[in-house]
Amino acid sequence: MVESGKNIAIIPARGGSKRFPKKNLALLNNKQLIVYSIEYAKRNNAIIDAVYVSTDDSEIAKVAEDHGAIAIERPSVLSGDHEPTVTSLSHVISKIDEQVANVILLQVTNPLRPENLLQECFTQFQAGDFESAMTVTRNHQKFGKITNGNFVPFNYTFGQRSQDLDPLYFENGLLYITKASLISENVILGKKNLPFIVNHPFAEIDIDVEEDLIKAAFIYNNLIKK
Repeated sequence: MVESGKNIAIIPARGGSKRFPKKNLALLNNKQLIVYSIEYAKRNNAIIDAVYVSTDDSEIAKVAEDHGAIAIERPSVLSGDHEPTVTSLSHVISKIDEQVANVILLQVTNPLRPENLLQECFTQFQAGDFESAMTVTRNHQKFGKITNGNFVPFNYTFGQRSQDLDPLYFENGLLYITKASLISENVILGKKNLPFIVNHPFAEIDIDVEEDLIKAAFIYNNLIKK
């Protein structure tokens, strides 16, 4: 069901990062990480009515506003290392006067996305009876546990070919869509959740430490720009 109200993008971007200081402003191909998500949202203005950045950092807020986003100051009580993402989304919605129908969550740590991803995912989201949507990618690795010093296969049997594995998928973090009504219940992914499959090198990019920037630059410059 299509709900009335605006579709907004929210980009959470705290200033603190213990493992990678100033991560959200780190440069990837001479562009700050957060700018990739802002520009992606702005290019999808046929779907997204406004772009918000939730941050506790004045430098991030300035960069966001310089690139056309609306910065929402996040209070310190919502900026801790263990604070769930949903609270920052709820806080942004509470600061908006207009009615919000859907929230597109874009993570700074996933800066590169296939250009038509949002349009294709949002179309399926609206066409079905979904409360939320997430992007996933097929896993082709053989996983297992180490129990009592022994390796125990989880998703295969020894000797099984990789192409014969039962399909498993991982949450790649490229984007999320959720109804604002669901966020009001402190939930991002509902029971009626669309798993939108993405098979693209960008799904492998997640900036957690500084070395991840090297991998991201290699994929973009050598696999995508060719």
